[in-house]
Amino acid sequence: MPTPSLPLTGERTLPGVAAENYWFRRHEAAYRWLAGALPVPGAVVVEAGCGEGYGGQVLTEAGAALVAGLDLDLATLRHAAGAYAGVPVAAANLVALPMADGVVDLVVSSQVVEHLWDQDQFVAECARVLRPGGRLVVTTPNRLTFPPGNVFHSRELDAAELTALVGRHLEVRSVLGLRPGPQLAADQGANGDLVAAQVAAAGDPDDALRARVAAVTAADFVVDDHDLPGCLDLVLTAVRR
Repeated sequence: MPTPSLPLTGERTLPGVAAENYWFRRHEAAYRWLAGALPVPGAVVVEAGCGEGYGGQVLTEAGAALVAGLDLDLATLRHAAGAYAGVPVAAANLVALPMADGVVDLVVSSQVVEHLWDQDQFVAECARVLRPGGRLVVTTPNRLTFPPGNVFHSRELDAAELTALVGRHLEVRSVLGLRPGPQLAADQGANGDLVAAQVAAAGDPDDALRARVAAVTAADFVVDDHDLPGCLDLVLTAVRR
């Protein structure tokens, strides 16, 4: 795992930071789910909003023919290019994707749409660059469960709102939820919510809390259709017909 060179601003999570492990593994879990659930091998993939770059690396390791990482922040792109040499990156405004119509098999956008001011134009651009039969995957925090007040978020969405947004441009195939799996759910049932505990610790966790956070892996989260209103993150898949 690369040592992060990006600052922790609250806008993104990073691998290799002990205090961020819960959030990083939660985001990583969505990439690992889609790498196994969707036709990634041999695909031309655009990661719209690549951030630190770990997601593109997961998709590359899953067999994608090409993963192009797009982001607007130049410092982020420099970091991603250095940390993940096999994942080419480019600067791009996500409401004006720098590619021709119908050339992409899969667009992945994880924890990005909630940051965008023009969400409808973003989805329209994703639809434009997809070939017929190409797929879009969007993950985003569930507005019904995500703590309010994130200053980096323009508009958070629930399942119905996300479905309506994407459905104006593509055929929505599924809306699933990411939630704690049995082991993590049992830990939190016995010892309390990890996020709440970290917030309460105010940056000075005791050894027990550090150990709980460090123990979380991507395998501790599941993606399914159980209790969609209560899930942590939404995972939507759609297809261009």
